[in-house]
Amino acid sequence: MSEPNRLPDAAALRAVFSRFPTGVAVIGVRTASGASGGMTANALCSLSLNPLLVLVCFEREARTLPLVEEAGRFSVNILGENDEALAERFASKLGEAEKLSSVPHHDELGLPVLEASIAWLACTVKEVLPGGDHAIVIGEVDALGSRDGKPLVWESGRYARLATDPADQ
Repeated sequence: MSEPNRLPDAAALRAVFSRFPTGVAVIGVRTASGASGGMTANALCSLSLNPLLVLVCFEREARTLPLVEEAGRFSVNILGENDEALAERFASKLGEAEKLSSVPHHDELGLPVLEASIAWLACTVKEVLPGGDHAIVIGEVDALGSRDGKPLVWESGRYARLATDPADQ
């Protein structure tokens, strides 16, 4: 066990949380005026089962955040283990509309759902809360779906895959 860090900073916190594997998702949005976009996220979780709520954290400077606030809705697309290229695309500095333009997707309740996703949610924004350099967006789940597949994982600052269970072979 390492010595405790009595003066934690951003790098120390990032190092601690790099030990906590998370799934990788694309947050998608389409506004009433037709503007669309999306971003890669791993700071998200199920928040409540009654009502069905999810929580997604957006950097305050994320270009997708104003679109979500304008639309009042967003989709969560959970990526499969072979979807690193999609994660990179939506994490890139491409224009918001460009990110979605050549990616196979369909609409669910007016929101983009990526064909590659192994699970998805369509959500209505219920609350946007301050969270330091992030905004915490709470969404109520309006629709969802899933299919078989293993998730793409982010761990120790890189993409990873879950180990194959010998029972699956």
